[in-house]
Amino acid sequence: MVTTPTPGEGPVRPVSVSLHEGTIAALKERTGKRGMSAYVEALIQRQLERDRLRELIADAEAEHGPVDQQAVEAKRAILRGDPANSADAA
Repeated sequence: MVTTPTPGEGPVRPVSVSLHEGTIAALKERTGKRGMSAYVEALIQRQLERDRLRELIADAEAEHGPVDQQAVEAKRAILRGDPANSADAA
């Protein structure tokens, strides 16, 4: 059985994409000419992960209902190290 490589796996192949000149200039300034491919690869992988996460959240909300926003904020407070706002999260 042939499997399709997951993002970040498999051989590297050149592809053609169209970008605005200003975007290209900013990319070259940030990465140098030789680092552009790695930078763009990382950006695409991160976006694919975010898209998949959004899909998983939508599936979970469809099955279990929307998340409790107060609980989310309490958990964020814990992650930020703000114990005054995280009392409800425990």
